[in-house]
This record gives sequence, C-alpha cells and structure tokens, in this order.
Amino acid sequence: MTYESDRTTAPGVDWDAEAAAFDDEPDHGLRDPEVRAAWAARLRTWLPEHASDVLDLGCGTGSLSLLAAECGHRVTGVDLSPAMVERARAKLAGRDAAFLVGDAAAPPVGEERYDVVLVRHVLWTLPDPARVLRHWWGLLRPGGRLVLVEGVWGTVSPVGVPADRLTALLEPLAGHVRVERLSDEALLWGREVEDERYAVVATV
Repeated sequence: MTYESDRTTAPGVDWDAEAAAFDDEPDHGLRDPEVRAAWAARLRTWLPEHASDVLDLGCGTGSLSLLAAECGHRVTGVDLSPAMVERARAKLAGRDAAFLVGDAAAPPVGEERYDVVLVRHVLWTLPDPARVLRHWWGLLRPGGRLVLVEGVWGTVSPVGVPADRLTALLEPLAGHVRVERLSDEALLWGREVEDERYAVVATV
C-alpha cells in the first residue's frame, strides 16, 4: 500500500502510469464518505466564506479541487503529470474549474490572480522552499492566503517539513500564521497515523 507521502519520496516513479490507481488511497480519492466529509469540513475553515479564486498546486486528480468547487469557489489546478490533470478535468467536468500541466514550484499562471493558494504535500519536496513560498505569495491578491498541508513522515529516516520550520519560513511574508495539527484526525487519512501532519493558513 502507498500513501500520500510516497508520491513525493519516489521521484523516479512515472506518475502518469500511477494516475489510474492514485485515487485508491483514502486521502487521495476521498471515496469514503467519512474521509470526504472530514476533508470538506477542514477545507471550509481554511477557505474564504465567499466565492473566491483558488489555485490548487500539485492538485493530483483534483479531489481537493472538487471540494473547493462544491463550496462555490473558482478553481485552477496545476500538476506536473498530464494523466493526473486529465483525471482532474474529468472529475470536475461542468464546474467552474480549469487544470494546467505545469510545475507547482513555478506554475504557469499570472501574479496577484488568486485569493487562495492551496498546496498539499508538495513544499517539502522542493529544493528551495523559502524561494518557492515567496513566489507563491506573489500569486495572491492583496488579502489572500496560503493554505499548506504538510508533515514529517517516517520514524527511522523521517522526511518532511516540521511545522515550526514552515512557520519560520513564512514569518517574513505573512502577518498571521495559524497551525492546525492533523495527526490525530484519523478520518482525514483513512487510518491512524503516528507522524506529524498539520495545516498552515498564512494571511497578511
């Protein structure tokens, strides 16, 4: 069995080939009603109450994009895998959403166009997270917010970004940073987890 973090710890994997089975994991496909409801509830607290423009970077097959669209938001998703993007487009067909093939670190979109930049389990894989955060911050309109879901996976050779490191990286950019611990929320992952998982919402 693979989990969300496996997608980022295996750079040699052909994610176009993996796309067909990607949603089989509980926190990827959100097919279980309870897992889906748990993510939907969290997302509603992270996103604005009014209809907004949301940029979902490393969107995969678009599961979080779909939840955001169901809340009335306009969604743009970006993923490096064309097969993932194809599935995201099918999943959100008929909704106010667009999906692009591109690098999450340097997405093919303009600056100051989004109210929210939403990124799950991508930042820690990038070689210069501070630079990437500055770039993502520049994609936000005034008053926008970054919503980052990250963690530290594994116990023998842990990999990831601890919450305190991410908050330190955001200090030069954001006036307010809120951390929500997610490790104890088993419904989000479809199982009990013991590693560090969290969300950060950063605003001006």
